[in-house]
Amino acid sequence: MNRAMLPGPVVSAGRGVIRGYGMSTAALRPGPDFLLIGAKRGGSTSLYYTLLEHPRIMPLFPNARLLPKANHTKGVHYFDSHYDRGATWYRSHFPASARRSGKVVGEGSPYYLFHPLAAERAGRDVPDAKILLILRDPIERAFSHYRERRRQSAEELATFEEALLAENDRLAGERERIVSEPGYRSYAHEQQSYRAQGEYAPHLRRWMEHFPAERFHVLAAEEFYADPQKAVDGVAEFLGLPPAPLPPSAVKVWNAAPSQELSPHTRQSLAEHYAPFNEDLEKLLGRTFPWTRP
Repeated sequence: MNRAMLPGPVVSAGRGVIRGYGMSTAALRPGPDFLLIGAKRGGSTSLYYTLLEHPRIMPLFPNARLLPKANHTKGVHYFDSHYDRGATWYRSHFPASARRSGKVVGEGSPYYLFHPLAAERAGRDVPDAKILLILRDPIERAFSHYRERRRQSAEELATFEEALLAENDRLAGERERIVSEPGYRSYAHEQQSYRAQGEYAPHLRRWMEHFPAERFHVLAAEEFYADPQKAVDGVAEFLGLPPAPLPPSAVKVWNAAPSQELSPHTRQSLAEHYAPFNEDLEKLLGRTFPWTRP
């Protein structure tokens, strides 16, 4: 079915009917087996859709075949932006238990890692979920994030350096307001936190306050792209699934920003900024990452 040929009201009505059905049957729909919590622009979209190639990892409800849409839904953004919609709405996105025999299902919302309340909410509401995280060189992640905003005409500052200089002022008070005002959504905190979202260690440590360490599986984006089969086999083992061969077409790099060389000064400045965070991350996880190796 070609979505482009359908009137907008028809598409919206269809979505409403399916979501209403999901909510009316929410009691029959267990929550997520896993959460893919980030990082934004870190490879989470590529990883999620590659995982769906495993025969025992299910997509969210509704399956893309039930709607005129090209791809399965990846993330619900419940624990960050839509928590006020309630647990019934959240569970409406998951397949019914009768369809999940021997299979697992999860969602991938990359703002979860950075959002100040997402970890606490998830720990309270889905304490048995396993946590997946894919991390990218924080310098490359920050620049990719900026380039994405520019491509979407959502960033007015013409250079990455200007955006980095403006970041502290843009984020001033936003975290505190998210915490203190239920339902408040901050565009600046989610979309203009180019440098801050790559300070991985404190964000991950916040999640580890609500889930035990053995419930986490952390991948490096660079290693995932270098050997997708090995990476997906590792995730499958973590989820209690057998390995399964990926089709040759399985790995697609989603949301890749056009390459543009950073100035040596900007790169060096960011490297110095991230150095203590990278060191903390490696101590926290007991492993090294490709971007920290000489």
